[in-house]
Amino acid sequence: MGKIVVTEFMSLDGVIDEPRWTFGYNRGPEGDKFKYDELFGADAMLLGRVTYQGFAQAWPSHTDEEGFADRMNSMPRYVVSNTLADGDATWGPTTVIRGDVPAELTKLREQFDGTLLVHGSVRLTHTLIEHGLADEYHLMVFPIILGGGKRFAPDTLAEPGKLTLSSVKPAPDGIQLLVYTPAPDSQ
Repeated sequence: MGKIVVTEFMSLDGVIDEPRWTFGYNRGPEGDKFKYDELFGADAMLLGRVTYQGFAQAWPSHTDEEGFADRMNSMPRYVVSNTLADGDATWGPTTVIRGDVPAELTKLREQFDGTLLVHGSVRLTHTLIEHGLADEYHLMVFPIILGGGKRFAPDTLAEPGKLTLSSVKPAPDGIQLLVYTPAPDSQ
């Protein structure tokens, strides 16, 4: 069975929407290693349409010495969308997931052998949280209060989702690198 890991840049007040506000921070080698380990520990990406299209526009032109861009551009992708045509899913090996998203993601998770990494993808993240489908949360929390924007958790949770802190590491500029898993009593 596969594992779904959600990774987010987050403000102190839980905003994960359009992370351009993170560009002014130095996450240092600790933050770079956090992101590198996530990507190279994953076997495929699971993305929402908006994030997929943004990544598909940006990543093909990137290069780096560490191989991060090559990995981003070459790994298989699953994109959740009822509006993206197969013909528009041209950024590397991409499979479009449509229909009953929770049921399709449950099936994918059961059939996939490896780690699916979710970057951003607010609506997809909300679906994963609401249906208990995320196995791990990697949060890079920045010391900023934005006051508005799309938040990490949906407002419509029927039950609180208790989590267990697996790892916490500081990074420069007051950034915290956090890893959470669902608490045993919440599964």
